[in-house]
Amino acid sequence: MQKLPEQLIIEGKEYNAGDLFVELIPKHVAVIMDGNGRWATMRNQHRTTGHRAGAETLKLIVHTASKLGIKAITAYAFSTENWKRPKLEVDLLMMLLDKYLTEEIDYWNQNNVKIIFSGDETALADKLQKKMKNAVKTTANNNGLVLNLAINYGSRAEIVRATKKITQEVLEGRIVLEDLDEKHFGEYLYTSGLPEIDLLIRPGGDMRISNFLLWQIAYAEIWLTPIFWPDFNPELFINAIRDFQKRDRRFGGLNSK
Repeated sequence: MQKLPEQLIIEGKEYNAGDLFVELIPKHVAVIMDGNGRWATMRNQHRTTGHRAGAETLKLIVHTASKLGIKAITAYAFSTENWKRPKLEVDLLMMLLDKYLTEEIDYWNQNNVKIIFSGDETALADKLQKKMKNAVKTTANNNGLVLNLAINYGSRAEIVRATKKITQEVLEGRIVLEDLDEKHFGEYLYTSGLPEIDLLIRPGGDMRISNFLLWQIAYAEIWLTPIFWPDFNPELFINAIRDFQKRDRRFGGLNSK
């Protein structure tokens, strides 16, 4: 099998990746960007400082993923449950998302990244929805890595949404119920058209899925670290890929060895 170049240059720094095999690079990586608030609190700073730092980390990790040849990253930016947080924090998070979609789209566009979104946009402010649509339109023709930002996303809600759409089409005669299978069901999810998720990364120390991509990660490998997301870096990401390449992915079968 072919190996990656010995050294990868990311933001001017060298990282060792020469032991990684091109053929075993995951096509789609999901990331729960956890620990932003705790990272800031430990530094006696406002929690939103951590979210700003986390946004910078996302840029760095997407750049790294692109260098490694990963096709898609799905990043958990704001969950349907995050509305339960204090109103001030939610408002500041929305302002940060608005700012992010204003200032960073040119950066993603210049780096050939295609932006898409997963989640219920209707609950978001009209201004934010317009900027999300602009981000999709501006980067639509890019053919590099796909950055799927999960905003106001909850997996249970996604599955219910898909089920309702399918039910409506069955009632209207556009789908024959007997023809519905797992592949067809997947076409009604936000991630339709993206590769299957190979790897789920969760920093921050918690060991739970948190209502994220429950359908899509059925056979994904999971990689956990206690490091908070703002401190996550290319070396850790490469380590996650390195560990992924050592996993025995049997998909319910037996190892052929």
